[in-house]
Amino acid sequence: MNTRDHGGGIDAAIAEYGGTRTGWLDLSTGINPLPYPVGRFAQDAWTALPDQGAFDALETAARQFWNIPPKAAVLAAPGASALIARLPMVRPVGAVEIQTPTYNEHAAAFEAAGWQTSTVGGAVRVAVHPNNPDGRLWQAADLAQGAPALTIIDESFCDITPDASHIDRVTDGNTIVLKSFGKFWGLAGLRLGFAIGAPALIDPLRSALGPWQVSGPALEIGTTALRDVAWAQKTRQRLTQDAARLDALMTTTEAKLVGGTPLFRLYHVADAAALQHRLAQHHVWSRIFPYSRNWIRLGLPAPDRWAQQEAAL
Repeated sequence: MNTRDHGGGIDAAIAEYGGTRTGWLDLSTGINPLPYPVGRFAQDAWTALPDQGAFDALETAARQFWNIPPKAAVLAAPGASALIARLPMVRPVGAVEIQTPTYNEHAAAFEAAGWQTSTVGGAVRVAVHPNNPDGRLWQAADLAQGAPALTIIDESFCDITPDASHIDRVTDGNTIVLKSFGKFWGLAGLRLGFAIGAPALIDPLRSALGPWQVSGPALEIGTTALRDVAWAQKTRQRLTQDAARLDALMTTTEAKLVGGTPLFRLYHVADAAALQHRLAQHHVWSRIFPYSRNWIRLGLPAPDRWAQQEAAL
């Protein structure tokens, strides 16, 4: 069974290194540290079952923001993870191609459903784009090679580089694109994600999730944020500048940049576990990987938390 190691785990870090949750700087998740401002929203978002109008408004906003082809279906879900767990049901059990290293939840979901995972060949291919943790961008030629029956493109981190999206591929009828609201907008606790593809592919997922699958607050906040193009443009500029700032800071420690996105950076260091330990002593949490003793991944500090990261280094 695939091991599901993730970022986060501040409670465990506190138990080992002390401190309080507010005192810790969590750089392990790659979530925008300056989230979209939620503001106030209607009271019945909490008290009423979400109606079709709210779902339609969210879908329309998603179609406009991501330039989704008109004939494609859009499914909102309680987080991309909920969709990943159900994707194996879209096709009969077989073999799935997942090139590694990458986000391990895909392999875990397919293996739990009885699929065989491999790095080459299969009826289904999963491509994390940009890849987590190294930021690799899949090219159209890469996705076309081998022509599996179904291609799943996880674009959870792609909103930072929208021009790289492969959303147009859903018109082939054999592609599902996943979107995550928690990363770029920094609202992971909202639990909102999307699956986009041909109706024949999306309808089984819709049935599996059941009615009212997204909360009223998530519908309202998601619709508002997806309509706010100006915020998205400004945020991309800030994240790109902050990523460059983090790179410059890390090079003073002899870390070498491996890759990443403007939401997270991956570095090669002499001993990743030792560096994680040193940072944790200053209550800065990072991400290391069971398959590499040299890779450490860092998200971006919030604007008022850079001093803590600098002191830890």
